[in-house]
Amino acid sequence: MTEGVWRGSALIRPGILAFSGSIGRTDTHAHHAVQIMTANTPLTVVDERGDRQRGTHVIVPADTQHWIEVGAGVGTVVFLDPDTAAGRAAHQRCRDVGWTGGPPLVGPDHPYRSLAVVITNLFLILLPGEQIADRQAKHPAVAAAQDLLPGLVAQGPVRTSDLAHRVGISVSRLTHLFSDQVGLPVRRYVLWIRLSTAITRVAAGDDLTAAAHAAGFADSAHLTRTCREIFGLPPSALSRHVHWDIDPAL
Repeated sequence: MTEGVWRGSALIRPGILAFSGSIGRTDTHAHHAVQIMTANTPLTVVDERGDRQRGTHVIVPADTQHWIEVGAGVGTVVFLDPDTAAGRAAHQRCRDVGWTGGPPLVGPDHPYRSLAVVITNLFLILLPGEQIADRQAKHPAVAAAQDLLPGLVAQGPVRTSDLAHRVGISVSRLTHLFSDQVGLPVRRYVLWIRLSTAITRVAAGDDLTAAAHAAGFADSAHLTRTCREIFGLPPSALSRHVHWDIDPAL
């Protein structure tokens, strides 16, 4: 994706990266995250077969080659980890009804809403209400693990066995509860914390090497490769001219 797209505001949470601003043309690329684009004017995305997908909402499934032919002056782009319930639902929706099919994902005033509201509304459409409600009540060990993880990530590699010991339950119990109640496996959650940390450091002025080391990546190449694999973007494109809202908790 071209770096010029990223001028506006963005937020990142474990499993979610959302951006609001102009959506421009891109080269052909693919990424592991499911991508949801919405705008008040039609977008045109060319899929891996060369077919044009046109609409005011477009969902690009995970790991699929595509490019944006016609963007929008103002819109939103939401990346969802396909391991999350919302990511799985979005991926399945575009498989069932096509990239532009299904109920509308936005209202007529959507460019003026906060990104947090946009994400909440997307989740209400993509997921049954009872699933969202279920995730609001977390087991004490899961809540404790979420509190501990940002600090552990800053110290170096995170072992699930060590985390389970710290919160007082077995590894198998923690991995099951965490995936069920947080919506991401522990390892994927840790990866998103590392990405959040790296983006924060780059936005604050660190070079890629310093940001990568602070976030627990082996080097800047590892950080860049991970960003491209998940978002189709280098970390520099996620940091320039963007006002970030970064929070380690969902």
